[in-house]
Amino acid sequence: MTSPRIVIIGGGPTGLGAAHRLSELKNENWILLEKSAKFGGLASTAIDDQGFLWDLGGHVLFSHYEYFDALLDDLVGDDWFHHIREAWIWTHNRWIPYPFQNNLWRLPNEDRKKCIDGLTELQQNPPEIAINTFDDWITCSLGEGIADVFMRPYNFKVWAFPPDELSAEWVGDRVATSNLEKLIQNTKTQTDDVGWGPNSTFRFPASGGTGRIWSTLASKLPQDNLKPSTTVRSINPRHKTVSCENGAKYSYDALISTIPMNELITLLTDSHIFEGKSEAFRWSSTHVIGIGMKGAPPEDLMQKCWMYYPEPDVPFYRVTIFSNYAPANVPSPGEQWSLLCEISESEKKPVNHENVLEETIQGLQQVGLIDNSDQIISRWKTYLPYGYPTPFLGRDELIESIEPILRSMEIYSRGRFGGWKYEVSNQDHSLMQGVEAINHILFKEDEITYFSPKTVNGR
Repeated sequence: MTSPRIVIIGGGPTGLGAAHRLSELKNENWILLEKSAKFGGLASTAIDDQGFLWDLGGHVLFSHYEYFDALLDDLVGDDWFHHIREAWIWTHNRWIPYPFQNNLWRLPNEDRKKCIDGLTELQQNPPEIAINTFDDWITCSLGEGIADVFMRPYNFKVWAFPPDELSAEWVGDRVATSNLEKLIQNTKTQTDDVGWGPNSTFRFPASGGTGRIWSTLASKLPQDNLKPSTTVRSINPRHKTVSCENGAKYSYDALISTIPMNELITLLTDSHIFEGKSEAFRWSSTHVIGIGMKGAPPEDLMQKCWMYYPEPDVPFYRVTIFSNYAPANVPSPGEQWSLLCEISESEKKPVNHENVLEETIQGLQQVGLIDNSDQIISRWKTYLPYGYPTPFLGRDELIESIEPILRSMEIYSRGRFGGWKYEVSNQDHSLMQGVEAINHILFKEDEITYFSPKTVNGR
């Protein structure tokens, strides 16, 4: 029996995962199209003119899959740094360990009382409302105090949408809840509680940044099957062909697309069947700012991994001490260090593109991460039109009105934005969406990651 011809669109973790699985199966009847000249997508690493490395966001590697772990070991060998997460929140002019809701004792008295009173009210009078929005989940799980002091302002900064415009289905293991009795005890003893979460430990390549993983994976694939610098112009689901801007046309029996779902449906020659649906999607863009510094980081930053900034007077929602992940992230280890900053943008949260770099530097000085701008030896920035696949209200219903129809056409829309499910959009999830799509196409196996996020995240 002849193996079906498979076309993969996109050379990020999902597309490369699909290609790797095919190569693993000794299947050569496929082609991968990538619009960029290099592979890795949003998991790429850039090198600036001064030689500083910059990931496209504060990526950390942790996994829900033995398959993913084994692949990373094969690609990078033993060349890793292993980290215990040290994440902090800068608010009220002080450091509070992550997660905020487990370390309320560090707050000023008035706000600490407000947060604990909100939790006490929850325990004594549990709300009897349906949880439809993320804001509902916050108030029903953490109380009005924590909602007002931290959760609402921070989540607006990271999502660029207010929590009452987000659904609650995605939360899962992404947000910590609080135990009132333990909180009160920690407050009395002034004890930090920092071990929560799936990323409490993580690893990072000793050189080459996160992008090293994906460029190495691409280099191990059959090079004749990879088509970089190839942009898709249209997809004809009736004739099962993909037409590209360079004039090339590729036939397929099954198509795996990692193009954002809202854009994919506009590329179809039968796009009229999805009329009005592309405009219904919501997402945030991301500005990534890299600041390379001379010298060494201040003592209180030596062990920190990343920090959250919920307050509106600085533009970034997160800053990563990127040089702490691996010394080779700077050109002269021991003599330089680096800060990676992320700023979200949407129609609800506009950003001035011309001023974002200077405003970021001013913000870093304001919160004490930089003493003097004379220390700066590298300024780097990039803009990611697609940063976070927003779990907007009505997302699941919208996807359900599109994805089954695409699948009936043998088009599998998968990946961070191809699948549009934030809860399974980390690098491990994304790669496995590609692997599982191939296993479904060839062997009719279930796609657990895409269709059962709670199952994989509960591992």
